[in-house]
Amino acid sequence: MKLSDFKYKLPDKLIAKYPAPQRDKSKLMVLNRENQEIEDRVFSEVVNYLKEGDCLVINETKVFPARLMGTKDKTDAEVEIFLLRELENSLWEVLVRPARKVRVGNRLSVNSKLYCDVIDNTVSGGRVVRFNYIGNFFDIVDKIGQSPLPPYIERDPEPLDKDRYQTVFARVRGAVAAPTAGLHFTKELLKKIENRGVKITPVVLHLGLGSFRPVVVEDLSRHKMDSEYYEVPEQTSNIVNDTVKRGGRVIAVGTSTTRALETSITSEGWAKPSKGWTDKFIFPPYEFKIVGGLITNFHLPCSTLLMLVSAFAGRDFTFKAYRKAVRDKYRFYSYGDAMLIE
Repeated sequence: MKLSDFKYKLPDKLIAKYPAPQRDKSKLMVLNRENQEIEDRVFSEVVNYLKEGDCLVINETKVFPARLMGTKDKTDAEVEIFLLRELENSLWEVLVRPARKVRVGNRLSVNSKLYCDVIDNTVSGGRVVRFNYIGNFFDIVDKIGQSPLPPYIERDPEPLDKDRYQTVFARVRGAVAAPTAGLHFTKELLKKIENRGVKITPVVLHLGLGSFRPVVVEDLSRHKMDSEYYEVPEQTSNIVNDTVKRGGRVIAVGTSTTRALETSITSEGWAKPSKGWTDKFIFPPYEFKIVGGLITNFHLPCSTLLMLVSAFAGRDFTFKAYRKAVRDKYRFYSYGDAMLIE
């Protein structure tokens, strides 16, 4: 398939700028792949579509306030430093703005306890910097950093975002973008799901800015995903494999969870404990090895997330659902409504 197969028009008014008043009261569109039917529900009703013996896999990544404001030494020019990923102790890949003002050898000061030296260039405004600090790095960042929001939200972060742009099961710090399918769950809803006989088990995949980066090459096989750190614990791989052996469904909460699981699959088709960096790009046609259900949001045109959903549900069925979502005024993107694909 080609890039142009994943274009669609979305009215700006359907881009959610704020979350729903209650996490589990957003809309839920249910897609049944077997009979090609679509239902409209409320997200709290997702429990009714889960069965005893299924397992629900969640992404426990935690968004941290990755946006720092600093000044360039000697000139005092203001610079934004956006933390992307830690390469090793104190060495980070970052984005800087305005990039043209920041060169190798510059020192960028954030405050009296934190500064960094630029030691290398990467692509698209990126730099590699080495931080120097007094105290605990993440404690400092937690106090002075700003929580990032996707660029299409087009507003500055507000106090509510600190809570709502984070899942209730976020535990492992490292993401600069939230696994948005998980934003709809409440602790009470998760308990109802467990009481139904569904096992809930975690993976980790730290989402980077690549989540918002559209594909620009028409030939999808030429697209290169940004590498993101992931972990599939042994307990999760055991639960997932046992679920499949017993005839249950493995339901992934989000495209990030799906990529982590599918990265971990052995040549025999089973999940294995693993961790490291993944640049796995899933687009049609693709045979899913372990995932039997997917909970996801409505994604940007020409995005890798939309392509993964299309690989799972079928491109035509996915776009039929998207056309309906536009007609019925579903809310799109990170703070938008959800979809369950069975």
